[in-house]
Amino acid sequence: MVLVIGGIASGKREYVKKYLGYTDEDMADAVLDDRPVVYNVQDIVFSGSVPDDVLLEKLLEKDVVICNEVGSGVVPAEKKERAAREAAGRLCVALAEKADKVVRLYCGIPLVIKGA
Repeated sequence: MVLVIGGIASGKREYVKKYLGYTDEDMADAVLDDRPVVYNVQDIVFSGSVPDDVLLEKLLEKDVVICNEVGSGVVPAEKKERAAREAAGRLCVALAEKADKVVRLYCGIPLVIKGA
């Protein structure tokens, strides 16, 4: 599994299409279905619709997982929002640990931080 992370509009989906060969049709937006790529994973976490352990298992079955980094910037005042950001961050840590490759995007420029 390849984990692709970065800020909002940093070029994550474009990277997956251009360098990994996937199309828009291959990508599921914040849903777990049979497509090989899922993006906006943080939205699944924030919704609380899938238990964390189940979500991790399902995401590890994907070819590519794309998640916005949500730990930088202003800390939300709402306790629930802070907890959701914490959960998304911890999920990314678990995914990165098991991923074959982790790529961070900065302004459309990929930086491989794990794997080849």
